[in-house]
Amino acid sequence: MLALFKSGRKSADPLHIEVPHGEAVYQVALRRKTGARRFTLRVSSATGQIVLTLPPRGSLLQATDFARRQGGWIAARLAKQPDKITCTANASIPFRGIAHLIEHRTGVRGIAWTESDPATGINRLVIAGQAEHVHRRVLDYLKKEARKALSEAAFRYAAALNVKITGITLRDTTSRWGSCSSRGTLNFSWRLILAPDFVLDYLAAHEVAHLRELNHSHRFWTILKEICPETDAAEAWLKRNGATLHRYI
Repeated sequence: MLALFKSGRKSADPLHIEVPHGEAVYQVALRRKTGARRFTLRVSSATGQIVLTLPPRGSLLQATDFARRQGGWIAARLAKQPDKITCTANASIPFRGIAHLIEHRTGVRGIAWTESDPATGINRLVIAGQAEHVHRRVLDYLKKEARKALSEAAFRYAAALNVKITGITLRDTTSRWGSCSSRGTLNFSWRLILAPDFVLDYLAAHEVAHLRELNHSHRFWTILKEICPETDAAEAWLKRNGATLHRYI
């Protein structure tokens, strides 16, 4: 993150500004944030989106100048972003933390399933049907398995804590892996099915623990670690590898 302290009179803002660098022109989203005291420039490790944050009364002219002087920094950050991988035939994707080769087969019954070959050690995610449906069926399968695994884990932890879940939803969020409402609704990123089982299990426990403590107090972490001993290991895994789960599209 780059930052610069500035202040000035607020003006009407466009949604984006352009930052040229060499032959590239980067689209930088603008955000004014209450409580911000300086210009900050960030590149999302999950999506690659570039965001310039301004204080409520920060000068748009000075903020734009600040961003345009950081073209090299933006280029360097984007160069470190992992390449996107399309979930289609012959791609390798993680499923429950284990690499699976997507294989398209015609003339077979079924829609999608996994196979393991003990002789070669190759794990496959097999997709049947027409080639044009492979991408959609891969994502449908991953989301279905995510809902199944997260629901199973969440209700298991809810029983352990004697709390009630009123609903579970799956989304493709980039800012958080899960959330919990005061009404008992849990929300998760379907991409957790790409992570190892202990990570998915931890996120289920984390959100269920919020049904007892809707905060991140010491008491919350005590409850969580009592029901999920792998909390620290899962947090460390997400810190190291979480952003890579967003590379699969």
